[in-house]
Amino acid sequence: MTTPDQVLDHLSRTTEQIFGRDDLHDRLSSGKPLRVKFGVDCTAPDLHLGHAVNLWMMRYLQDLGHVVVFLLGDTTTRVGDPTGRSSTRPVLTAEQIERNAQAFLDQVSLVLRNEPDVLEIRRNSEWFDAMPITDLLGELSLVTHSQLMGRDMFQKRVEERREIAMHELIYPLLQGFDSVALQSDLTIVGSDQLFNENMGRELQAKHGQRPQTVITSTITPGLDGGPKQSKSLGNYVGLAQAADDKFGRLMTLNDDLIGVWAKVYTELPIAAVDELARRAGLGGIDARDAKLDLAEAIVARHHGASQAARVRRDFLEVFSERAVPDGMPRLEVPSHATVLQLVTAARPELTRSEARRLIADGGVRVNGVKRLDGDDAASPGEQDVLQAGRRRWFRIHVHDGGSAHRPDAAGR
Repeated sequence: MTTPDQVLDHLSRTTEQIFGRDDLHDRLSSGKPLRVKFGVDCTAPDLHLGHAVNLWMMRYLQDLGHVVVFLLGDTTTRVGDPTGRSSTRPVLTAEQIERNAQAFLDQVSLVLRNEPDVLEIRRNSEWFDAMPITDLLGELSLVTHSQLMGRDMFQKRVEERREIAMHELIYPLLQGFDSVALQSDLTIVGSDQLFNENMGRELQAKHGQRPQTVITSTITPGLDGGPKQSKSLGNYVGLAQAADDKFGRLMTLNDDLIGVWAKVYTELPIAAVDELARRAGLGGIDARDAKLDLAEAIVARHHGASQAARVRRDFLEVFSERAVPDGMPRLEVPSHATVLQLVTAARPELTRSEARRLIADGGVRVNGVKRLDGDDAASPGEQDVLQAGRRRWFRIHVHDGGSAHRPDAAGR
């Protein structure tokens, strides 16, 4: 049986701060399954390895029999979390919220166990839609204006003479009340959510509940050594990316971050993490090999050891020996397809403008020859090889139909 101290020691590897540590220890000692709140607003999700830190901590607790309560903030999404914002967020439609909610569930299920005994899915519309205005006013009476204005982002807006809408001001209270409604025992969040979750602790105490423990997780610099991972900065590794894409992006990591990323994003023993950091410090081939080991460990955690080993072999063959990988997905195209049509069929996730940019930047080749004009006739031949991006290869099959077909499942 795993002891409370062992659980806390495991979690400490990717923990920055714990608020309510003694409470968590007592709850773990009781033997009763924890209710671990995982709340998200239903804005468009694009989760990366930074988000996965929290997910893996929760997955560890699920494996011990604790329950993750995945809370979809369908009501609070309509309010809009002001965290990190200098202006009011746009309001999403009900259809957008539902679409984003499903996308969130699809992505978190890449790490979390999606089984009813360890994953409970809730929506905060369950309580907010049924809450009379008198009850809401009662909750508002439990916090003061000065408490809410103590939030640094609100102070910054005041200093910059930017407006703060009233619904934004009470957002921390709404998020805090979620903890009351769910009787949350623990929540694991980024430090940017600490104010909101500590509000939950206060409200739980005022409602006669034992306050939840709040764990803030470790945040690393992005791939380039700059700010934390972000899609807008292009310095991230996407959680939903294919194994090949994860591996390729990890190989762009700054050498001096190899040890840091190994500690946070893998389960390698600390002695092995320290050894990777030492080898990275030597530079040259030692650093490259350390990065290969790191990339394989991260991909193995998300996709399995055999997949990680295959991706590593393919990477070395393609980028070190300039070979074309085996097992390329089949791409069916008409004989009259243009270069742009080839790319949009092979990479359906790209917009037409993104596909044109990839072509113009020299990222598209047919049989090793760059094709720089999307409107040119591709003149594809049977068994030709299309490269559409640094690590995306396709085997062309020509048909007489009118449109190109997306690659088969092997295209990932």
